[in-house]
Amino acid sequence: MNRRFTLLILIGMILGAAVGAVLNATLSVEDAKQAADYFSLITDIFLRLIRMIIAPLVLSTLISGIAHLGDTSAVGRIGAKTLGWFLCASITSLLLGLFLATSLHPGVGLNLPIPPADATSGVANTLSLKDFVTHVFPSSVVQAMATNEILQIVVFSLFAGCALCAIGERGKAVLEVVEQVGAVMLKVTDYVMKLAPFAVFAALAATIATRGVGLLATYATFVGSFYLGIAILWGLLFAAAFAVVGPRAFGLFRVIRAPALLAFSTASSEAAYPRTLEALEAFGVPNRIASFVLPLGYSFNLDGSMMYTTFATLFIAQAYGIHLTAGQMALMVAILMLTSKGIAGVPRASLVVIAATLAFFKIPEAGLLLILGVDHFLDMARSATNVIGNSVASAAVARWEGQLRAEHEAPPILEKV
Repeated sequence: MNRRFTLLILIGMILGAAVGAVLNATLSVEDAKQAADYFSLITDIFLRLIRMIIAPLVLSTLISGIAHLGDTSAVGRIGAKTLGWFLCASITSLLLGLFLATSLHPGVGLNLPIPPADATSGVANTLSLKDFVTHVFPSSVVQAMATNEILQIVVFSLFAGCALCAIGERGKAVLEVVEQVGAVMLKVTDYVMKLAPFAVFAALAATIATRGVGLLATYATFVGSFYLGIAILWGLLFAAAFAVVGPRAFGLFRVIRAPALLAFSTASSEAAYPRTLEALEAFGVPNRIASFVLPLGYSFNLDGSMMYTTFATLFIAQAYGIHLTAGQMALMVAILMLTSKGIAGVPRASLVVIAATLAFFKIPEAGLLLILGVDHFLDMARSATNVIGNSVASAAVARWEGQLRAEHEAPPILEKV
């Protein structure tokens, strides 16, 4: 089934690219845009259905996972290991983007004039440390679920799961209901995922119909350098997985290729969340750990997105001939380490973070217009990398806890303990 799903996704990608190229070559700009709007309807419906699943699935699986840990000390222990991994992965991703941009100089030579002071990119710059910290804590879990604020849902789930641990037997009935909700949402996921190949086809057809296949050639150095960085980051993630789980790293990458491909083709790591959870359980990561690490990863461990923030920020600075000192780049890494957390639910999250960073270093925010044209293609790689990074983190934590099972022992759905 997994191979068939992967094949259908690939077919959707190829057909979507082909149809988009034909429409771009044969239709006028207005007609191509109108055709793209019709194609986008399919993608929008699919992503809406995915978002419909995310909040109840995260809530139920995380509460269940924490409750099954048995006590709050286990939550703290696993949480510390998880956040430790996330910290190391974040630093590595940020430094890799910094290294590539300073080594390959993708923006050098553009020599763009500094735009007027009132020129903007259209991406809201609303991030601050105070806003981030207060935004972490939900004023209403219902509102958090309605708006798919993943980090707020995680905070509530931590409290609810620990409370279920504390009351022991009295919480058993509630826990059973929560588990059943998780099982139901995974079944709903199966239904929704049947639309995935069509959504992939529509997404690529719409994008290429309006922008053309030549879009990537315009930014060949920028795009090529970024994808080189993604390849290096994948190699580092595989090496990290091999160091922790040994030869089973090959099996891990095999089972997550379908959700990673789905994230790549839809440019949405959210779309791959349910499939990633199932793939990790099939690999042998207990649900209690996967459902704890994955939601946290969606807020704290966006490896691909973090590499992109340093890479794109320096690209824009180079395009305007702005030189940043080593001290400024070190400060940039520290700032991005904070501002990139907890924004998985923000539309075009990486661009929002970059906009805030540009403003801090007095780099023209209008420079974002340089990358908006190809951001969708770059977001595809970022999304797939985020899925891989969180999957490796889940497997590593399971191994450190001594709970990584053999693949044939893993259940296909939510486990019951």
